[in-house]
Amino acid sequence: MIAETVCSAVSAAGLGIAVVTAYRKRYLTAVRIAAYSLVPIGLVMTGVVEWLADTAFSPTAWAGFGVLGVAWVLFMTTRAVERRRGGTRKERRAAARAAGGPGSPGAGS
Repeated sequence: MIAETVCSAVSAAGLGIAVVTAYRKRYLTAVRIAAYSLVPIGLVMTGVVEWLADTAFSPTAWAGFGVLGVAWVLFMTTRAVERRRGGTRKERRAAARAAGGPGSPGAGS
């Protein structure tokens, strides 16, 4: 309830500033200010603000964000290690065989 009121007040103030700016013959800037000032009220009308308020105070949602963060860190770590080593194990074996390194069939002859 308070978030919707704040967003409405911010939008009203922004539109007021846009009117004053247009009065000063700076129409392009006035339209840009009006566009920015309509965003908060649009977010309220679509329900995004209510969803964010419900999410912000939900411990389950924050735990879910934590799990997603851990998954992202693990994924990025494995990607970094894979790049550092030069690919997957299968790719390294194929490269060693192609170069005639140890483990290739004709290496001991």
